[in-house]
Amino acid sequence: MTVKIVIIYLLKTLGIILGIVALYVIMALLLPLIEVSAENDGQPKDIPIYIYTNGVHTDVVMPVKNDLQDWGAKVPFSNTKSKRTDYNYIGIGWGDKGFYLDTPTWADLKFSTAFKAAFWLSDSAMHCTYYTAMKEGEDCKKIMVSKDQYKRLVKFVEDKFDRDQNGNFILIPTDAVYDVNDAFYDAKGKYSFLNTCNTWTNDALKAAGQKAALWTASDFGIFRHYK
Repeated sequence: MTVKIVIIYLLKTLGIILGIVALYVIMALLLPLIEVSAENDGQPKDIPIYIYTNGVHTDVVMPVKNDLQDWGAKVPFSNTKSKRTDYNYIGIGWGDKGFYLDTPTWADLKFSTAFKAAFWLSDSAMHCTYYTAMKEGEDCKKIMVSKDQYKRLVKFVEDKFDRDQNGNFILIPTDAVYDVNDAFYDAKGKYSFLNTCNTWTNDALKAAGQKAALWTASDFGIFRHYK
């Protein structure tokens, strides 16, 4: 193989990579602008849920307990450092295990973590955080849903948890929690640049019949539809 042929192959490979990057950037900019409208199922919207972002990861926040679901029975309070049982809300998000455990903020991001996450090379996790109260703002939006919509949301969230032989969610033993009110659990699926924590939250909203982006990799793509 001559040097000329090698150079041609390298240039073609570089062109393909740049083309993929350009296509991804276009998708990331345009697809979040396309709104999936909320469904009207004709039922009273009397259950509050929230979407919340810490600037890196997004969560769906739900009541700890109502007549449809008791999250405290499935995500034990005893698995948090505080072990308090008086929380009113639980935030749940799905994402790359390395991102969750090693990257609480963008300043903590390592190239190795980002590379593994982007290309399906690491495991995923569920991050569960208990809250006493939710404060609406730019980082937290309240949404009222019906009972049927809430049931669909709960099923979507539960289906992403890995379970042991007894059907229980599998706790990840770690000290890398964000505070005294959260814990991590094993999850199904692989994180990638096409399937991020924000993509999952966006899909959760779709499952519950709420406004969402057609597709998004970022929290901005979700929150722009709730301004």
